Order: sequence, then structure tokens, then C-alpha cells
Amino acid sequence: MAGSGGGGGNLKNMVIAFLVPLPSILFYLTFVHPQDDHSGGANPVSSWCAAHPLLLANILFLINVDILFWLIGLLLSNNWLIDLYWTVIPVMLLHYFRAHPAAVANAVRSAAVVALTWVWSARLTHNYFRREGWEWGKREDWRFSEMRGQYGKTWWWMSFFAVYLSQQVFLIGICLPMYAVHSSDQPLGIWDLVATIACIVGVVIAYFADTQLHNFVTRNDKLKQLGEPTVPTLEDGLWEFSRHPNYFGEQLWWWGLYLFAWNLGQRWMFIGALVNSLCLGYVTVLVERRMLKQEHRAEAYKLYQRRTSVLIPWFRKSVPEPKQKET
Repeated sequence: MAGSGGGGGNLKNMVIAFLVPLPSILFYLTFVHPQDDHSGGANPVSSWCAAHPLLLANILFLINVDILFWLIGLLLSNNWLIDLYWTVIPVMLLHYFRAHPAAVANAVRSAAVVALTWVWSARLTHNYFRREGWEWGKREDWRFSEMRGQYGKTWWWMSFFAVYLSQQVFLIGICLPMYAVHSSDQPLGIWDLVATIACIVGVVIAYFADTQLHNFVTRNDKLKQLGEPTVPTLEDGLWEFSRHPNYFGEQLWWWGLYLFAWNLGQRWMFIGALVNSLCLGYVTVLVERRMLKQEHRAEAYKLYQRRTSVLIPWFRKSVPEPKQKET
């Protein structure tokens, strides 16, 4: 779905994007630096917040993201905000857990996770704006647009669950290792090094895969403008070894982050990365179905599917080209 369009719409969306997190930020600053209680007793709100960091994170997400973003989405008839904030919310959650009064952490491990998360966020944010032509809220995610058409008149309330509440499960879940890192000052171990390497490799793979995809789309757009035939399928670079190398890199990042929690004894936190992987697996199916619906690339993509690994990069299978039908 198209965004507001024009310079005025771009400016409006940029202002909205900067204003929407303020309720949570202002509340958090008030909670961390509460006003003096003249009665001499402890501030009950601050005491509760200090005792329940993870629960408070979920409450702030529910109010500031699920409800507020949903209401803005209804007003704009466009749910673009959640896509942009997917690149920002993990950073905000990380610093929330790190600065929380109850935080306990190994300084080196904490600094490593902060640096890695900022690099991940910068990479994903850059890719978001590059894909959107450096505009704010240019368009809604195609999956949401399709659901809007499927649900029709009920989409206004279904969107709260499908677009926003579900994101809370994913984002809070995959960010649980950030909470684990700031809940233990256990000394560094070999698994911290393994986790760091996995995160770095994941970000690097995702960056190059997305850059190769962007260049491919840009070249095809230029060919369309010139009235020349476009290339049906990207099969160069990392895309020669995986049909979704950008997704693979993204998953490697989140599983690498989980290793920090695994090393700290919080092994149950794998559930966040697992749910995210399952969700991405379903998205992969949707993406490939969408590719096969496009007549000009369906045959080429079917061949690409038969000989190329779906996710984990691997050597290509030797599959013969389909025989041309005799006329």
C-alpha cells in the first residue's frame, strides 16, 4: 500500500516516527530518576518497576507499540511504523535492560552485546531506508496489504492482533538474551566468543545478501525503463548458494545472540529464536509463492528452487534445464 506521498507526507511520517517512542522514554526516565517523596517513604511505582523489569518491558510494549502504533495505523490506513521500529526496538530494549536499576552484568559481555546490537540495527535500518527510496513510511509491508484485502471490514480490529500483538511475542522473545546478559555477572567464557563470531558473521552475510538483492532490483528497474527484458531471478553472489541468504544471515544473528543466554544458563530462552525462525520459515513460503505467481519469472524460479538450497548456503545441485516444447 502506498504511503502518504510527497515531501509533506514524508516529513509528517518522520515527525511521527520520532514522537511515538516518547511516552515510554519519558516514563522510564521518571521511573529511573523519581521525584523526591516528601513523605519520606519509597515511591510504590518505582519500587514495583524496579522489581519487575521484564514485566514492565511487556507493559510498555503493549501500551506504546501495540495500542499506540495500532491507533496511528488506523488513522493513516497504513501499518508502516512497525517495520521501521523492528530495527529500533531491540536497541531500546537492550538499553532498557542495561540501565535498569536491577541490572547486573559482566562489563565486557554487556559492551560486546551493545556494540553488536547497534551494528545489527544500523545494517537493518540502512537496508530499510535504501529499499524505501530513503522515505519515511513510503509503503506498508506487502503481507499486511494482502491481509487487509483478505479480512476486509474486520481488518481494523484484526490488525491489532496480526500486526502488533504478534510482534510483541516475537520482539520480546528474541530479545530475552539481552535481559539474560544484564541479569548475571558470570565471567566470560568460550561461548561468549562463539556467540560474538556468530552474530558478526550473521550481520555480514545479511548485509551482502541485501546489497546484492538491492543491486539486482535496481538493475531490473533500469531495464524496465529502457524497455529491455529483465532478469527473472537473482542467482549471483550469495544467492547462488541459498534462495534466502539474507534470511539466513538474520537468523544466524538471533541464534548467535541466544548463545549468550545459553552460556549464562538461561537455555529456555531458545524459545524466542525458535518462534522467530518458524515465523520466518512461513514468510519464506509466502515469498516463494509470490514469486511463482509472476508469469515472467515462474519457470526460471522453479528451476532455481530445484537446484538451490532454500536457506543454509550450500553447493548447487546439478539439475538439467527443462526441455523446450516442440512447436
